[in-house]
Amino acid sequence: MRILIAEDDFATRRFLLNLLKGYGQCDLTVDGLETVEAFMLAHKENEPYDLVCLDIMMPKVDGSEALRAIREIEKDRKVKEGVKVIIISALDEKEIVTDSFSQGTVAYAVKPLNTEKFLSVVEKFLY
Repeated sequence: MRILIAEDDFATRRFLLNLLKGYGQCDLTVDGLETVEAFMLAHKENEPYDLVCLDIMMPKVDGSEALRAIREIEKDRKVKEGVKVIIISALDEKEIVTDSFSQGTVAYAVKPLNTEKFLSVVEKFLY
């Protein structure tokens, strides 16, 4: 199982890493541009991610733009079933949530995370 954690806040990134490392190999990115590059590299190496935990508010390229780029990469590579994406954000605005789900997000978690609920969502989509 490969997991990409895209989070610019150090404390949240470390929390997610500790929470998810028991589920598989976790890679970390700190901005949206790095996230898209990591996603593309994983596909080029034929080791795509099974799950992306994606923050919305990130530098360089925000999470919404990164998600669109990820879906475009999958489209270009003719990926049949896209990667599972869980948005993690301090924002709980209807427009952002709606846009995320229209891009194929499987879940939207609002910070601070409810650990038990978050892990139940992760397990639902990984197993």
